[in-house]
Order: sequence, then C-alpha cells, then structure tokens
Amino acid sequence: MKRDSFLPLVGVVGLIVVWYIAVWVRIVDPVLLPSPQASFAALVKGMGGKLGFDFFKTVERTFYATAIAAVIAIPLGVFLGASEKLYRSVEFVIDFFRSTPASAMFPLFLVLFGVGNWTKILVAAFGAALVILFNVAYGVMNARKTRLLAAKVMGASRLRVLTDVMLLESLPQTFVGLRNGVSLALVIVVVAEMFIGSVDGLGHRVFEAQQLFDMPDMYAAIFAAGALGYGLNLLFLLIEKRFVHWSGK
Repeated sequence: MKRDSFLPLVGVVGLIVVWYIAVWVRIVDPVLLPSPQASFAALVKGMGGKLGFDFFKTVERTFYATAIAAVIAIPLGVFLGASEKLYRSVEFVIDFFRSTPASAMFPLFLVLFGVGNWTKILVAAFGAALVILFNVAYGVMNARKTRLLAAKVMGASRLRVLTDVMLLESLPQTFVGLRNGVSLALVIVVVAEMFIGSVDGLGHRVFEAQQLFDMPDMYAAIFAAGALGYGLNLLFLLIEKRFVHWSGK
C-alpha cells in the first residue's frame, strides 16, 4: 500500500489532537465542548438507535432529492446546452435562482406544499437541480469542436452527434454537477430538517440535542452528517472513475 494512502489521516489525527488540547486547557467550557471520547461514544451508541434512524431518514431524503434533480436537470441541461443562444436567453434566470440561498425559498415551498416530508425533498431537489443544470449545459457547450466536426464530416445526424459525441463529452462536467448537487442537497435537507416541522433526520437530531443541551449527542449528529457528506462525494468520485475513465484523453 502506498504511503500517500495514509495522507488523509494526517488531517484527522491533527484535528483530534487539537480537540484534545482544547479540552485539556479548557479553552472552551467542557460542558459546551465535550471530549472526543464522549462524542465518539455517543456516535457509536446513537447509530444503533435513534441517531441511526435519523441518519437513514436523511440519506433517504437526500437520495430522492438528488434523483429528482438529476432526472429533470440532465435532459434539460443537454437541451439548453445544445443551443448556446437558447441557454444565453435563460442564463440570467438560472444564475439568479442558483445564487439565491435555498433557505430563502423555504417559505415559498411551505406555501406550495405545506409542512411535510416532500417539502424538504423538493426544496433540496430545486437547489441541486440548478447546480446540475448549469454544469451539464456548460459541459455540452464546451464539447471539443474537433470531435463534433469529425462526426459531422463522417455524416452523423444531429441526433447521433448529440447522443454519441456531445453527451459523452459532457459526462465529466455532468459528474462535477452531480457531486456538487448531492452535497448541496444534503446541506438543504439537514437545514430543512431543523426548521420545517421535522420529527426525524440529522438536522432535527442536531437541533433537538442543542435544545436539550446534550452536547455529546449534538456533536455525534454533526459527525454523522459530515461522514455522510464525505461518503456521498466519495461514492460519486468512484462512479465517475469507473464510467468516465477516459476523461481528459
């Protein structure tokens, strides 16, 4: 095994050491900053109970939100990206809503869909879809001109050029959009679970633990959310390496 494989652990060990030092010298009140042992014990214990249930509810919502966003945004991004003039005509609207904090959209989604599970999913899907759409459209527009010209010279139809050249050329950028989209969807879902009448999920678990002043449980829920985000990003990277191994060649 290469030594470089252990490099990510350096940051983890460094964080734990700094945490231990902060607890030892009492930089922060011990009630507010429990020791790493207490927090990780709460994480291990919680994953076998309520925290584990909340973890999988957040996974479920993030999965649905990302799937809805991808199903809508990828075809639409390809369609808009195939005509740069068409994309430029709606670019302001896309960038405007992409730049709008998703939390500002909560009241609108509450009015439209009420307080429920699907409100959290749909507001997350909305935020993720804009990121995916932006990346897919630019991936299509920036497809290498030489390959497009070669396909046209060989007599390929417009549909064949779109499916066999443009789509494949845009895949690396599409996966960038998917990675960013799933990360954003997770963030929105967790925030929505805090504030949109939720009774489960990691966001609810963090908020409830903070209200009860149960700091080890609060940190445990935060660690679980962080691990989930890292795991989802790693999953998409592995899928990308498996199916887009020709990227950049």
